[in-house]
Amino acid sequence: MSLTAIIGGTGLTRLTQLEIQRREAPATPYGAPSSALTFGRLARRDFVFLARHGDPHTIPPHRINYRANLWALKQAGAEAVIAAAAVGGIGRDMGPGRLAIPHQIIDYTWGRASTFFEDGLDHVTHIDFTAPYNEHLRQRLIASARAAGLSVVDGGVYGCTQGPRLETAAEIARMERDGCDLVGMTGMPEAALARELELPYAACAIVANWAAGKSEGEITLAEIERHLARGMADFIELLICFAGSP
Repeated sequence: MSLTAIIGGTGLTRLTQLEIQRREAPATPYGAPSSALTFGRLARRDFVFLARHGDPHTIPPHRINYRANLWALKQAGAEAVIAAAAVGGIGRDMGPGRLAIPHQIIDYTWGRASTFFEDGLDHVTHIDFTAPYNEHLRQRLIASARAAGLSVVDGGVYGCTQGPRLETAAEIARMERDGCDLVGMTGMPEAALARELELPYAACAIVANWAAGKSEGEITLAEIERHLARGMADFIELLICFAGSP
């Protein structure tokens, strides 16, 4: 039975629906991952869960050890990665509470350890990153959402910012001109590192709020938490359908 990894973002520190089999705290050449790995079953499928921001939720986006996280999942035997990501909505169809399965990404981050290919190399390695998300896995997530009766957006460009602060209205306006539909802080280098490890990777973006300047008033934590709770509940329903699919 293949093992699928779930990376939980803000709002998903623990996957309580798992029938837990064991937990491991692996060591990697890049240090410790954000959390212990939780192995278990959901429906008919084996999963390993990792909390991206730690358990409890204490690691900000720019301090996450993305290399250790992906290395630990690969070392554990994961054959694919589904990443949950709380995001802000930029595009008109990306309102709070929506689920979207992005197809492209633009990286606005800096200073993050972003590759495994930098030391002790026999040759310089360049990965093909034309399509940053695995299309087969993307389509399975979309099909699972629809089978669960959920409204899901097929596609979208995820703009990844440095954080941990939220963006200015002018930054969001620039990102919109660049073609971004969503804004988050954890999509990179996570997606690229998965590609370097040849791990099929796709993200489910859960829209927690309108991005800066896209609605009246300030963005509040209460607003984010309300929409995120609803969106994460939908994501769990998607996962259950995914777990039960062939």
